[in-house]
Amino acid sequence: MRRSRLLVTLAVLMLAAFGAPAASAANLLTNPGFESGSTAGWTCPAGTVVSSPVNSGSYALAATAAGSDYAQCAQTVSVVPNTAYTVSAWVRGNPVYLGITGGPSTWTAATGYTKLSLSFTTTANQTSAQLYLHGWYGAGTYNADDVTLDGPGGGTPGAPSAPGTPSVGTVTADSIALSWPAVTGATGYRVYENGAVKSTVTGTSATLSGLAVCSSHSYSVSAYNAAGESPRSAEASATTSGCTDTGLPKHALIGYLHASFANGSGYTKMADVPAAWDIINLAFGEPTSVTSGDIRFTRCPVAECPAVESDADFIAAIRAKQAQGKKVLISIGGQNGQVQLSSTAARDKFVSSVSAIIDKYGLNGLDVDFEGHSLALNSGDTDFRNPTTPVIVNLISALKSLKAKYGSGFVLTMAPETFFVQVGYQFYGGVGGGDTRTGAYLPVIHALRDALTVLHVQDYNSGPVMGLDQQYHFMGGADFHIAMTDMLKAGFSVSTTGNFFPGLRPDQIAIGLPAAVSAGNGYTAPAAVQSALTCLVKNSGCGSYTLRGGASPALRGLMTWSINWDRYYNWEFQNSHEPFLNGLP
Repeated sequence: MRRSRLLVTLAVLMLAAFGAPAASAANLLTNPGFESGSTAGWTCPAGTVVSSPVNSGSYALAATAAGSDYAQCAQTVSVVPNTAYTVSAWVRGNPVYLGITGGPSTWTAATGYTKLSLSFTTTANQTSAQLYLHGWYGAGTYNADDVTLDGPGGGTPGAPSAPGTPSVGTVTADSIALSWPAVTGATGYRVYENGAVKSTVTGTSATLSGLAVCSSHSYSVSAYNAAGESPRSAEASATTSGCTDTGLPKHALIGYLHASFANGSGYTKMADVPAAWDIINLAFGEPTSVTSGDIRFTRCPVAECPAVESDADFIAAIRAKQAQGKKVLISIGGQNGQVQLSSTAARDKFVSSVSAIIDKYGLNGLDVDFEGHSLALNSGDTDFRNPTTPVIVNLISALKSLKAKYGSGFVLTMAPETFFVQVGYQFYGGVGGGDTRTGAYLPVIHALRDALTVLHVQDYNSGPVMGLDQQYHFMGGADFHIAMTDMLKAGFSVSTTGNFFPGLRPDQIAIGLPAAVSAGNGYTAPAAVQSALTCLVKNSGCGSYTLRGGASPALRGLMTWSINWDRYYNWEFQNSHEPFLNGLP
């Protein structure tokens, strides 16, 4: 967060089929050549059929990308796990993309029909795949014809179809009740969590018990009979009750205070931070070396910050804030503070050195702002639920140790960039030869989800990110904040891994924003921020976007980089948003 920011650059990934069974040649698509004279079988709001130009037959697809729409046409089919498939389409236009959602894609720019081809392999639990075609924003009309997705179709003859998404019923401190619609031909149902059967029943409801207090769970359901088992339903998520009250207001204002540097915005004393700020993150604690794990917090020197207060006054001001119910945390990392806990020795040093900072200043907890190359996934580490990369495993262990040491009142927040979280929807680690850092925060968030107070992803200094609507979203407007935040609430499939990242509780989610134009790329005007909040909290005024996670009245609030920059710009962020947050239901 300190100066420049990592810009998300999304590379085209090609996924090879390693040792997968060969797929028999059968085109699984409905109306693949559009010979029905319509787009039947396709989800294609900007598309129609034309009789010319065609590659073969009588009809082809014509879809027009205009304005902020890139005219996607898509179709979802049933597939078999651990199986190789081939995809192709004849296309013309500038440009035209062909791909599998969460998997490989390819494109061309051609004035005449040109064949695009790719292949992919389903994961161990994958039972469906979505093929898509699209143009590019405002680039005009493209054509497609003779589309294929070749391989064996999913499902067992005679087996029941998949149940609908289960509904969550009564939730207690140690149990979650589920129910779902009956499936014709089913003799029983299995409830799954993380790929494991948790309950088998003959009816259409189940209560999962013996769960931990304030723990998050995601369940899917399959139906079965003598012929076989159906694909699993979509997941439903819930959190058991009994969560500790951290003392935060329902909707909080969170800001970073430049405590170790000035950064062009000037130094602000702790005592001069207005009472509007509910969480104050001290920026930054940084390591003595990238891999040491030894974190030091050095307050801004007088040469850089002539108005800096003494340690005694600084600590006294912290105590005064805490007496008002505010939380003061040490933030570790930042743009210059690369932290790689590559060994257990570094892990242990991290715990002891961060504890020393917390104890010296009497802080309420820790903010994790690992950026740059602090987190990356090793080759083969593709299951965020069971990570194996040392820097990930050691960080999780260290954070759990700190939480255990300081108890239930310990405030833990995280401030990853979109590259490390939401981009994991398309690309995860090095899958397909991509950047090993994509989605690398997901294992940490997931492992700490029951200890996490607030996740405030930085919705700035970001490239375009694909949302759950299969559209790319661009920073700086309400649309970006709506789509990015909805992903955190609803959860999302993690690239081609076959795993699903369950959504967080709304009270664990805040939107990260730059306070002003000088604070970071992607500044969003107050009116647009408040439009996004209205949509997310009330499910109202969302424009063309449909919330997958539903309304979130308990959404925690807003984070900004930074308090100093907000002061520099006459407190525009604070004065605009604190009253608005206080007025939300």
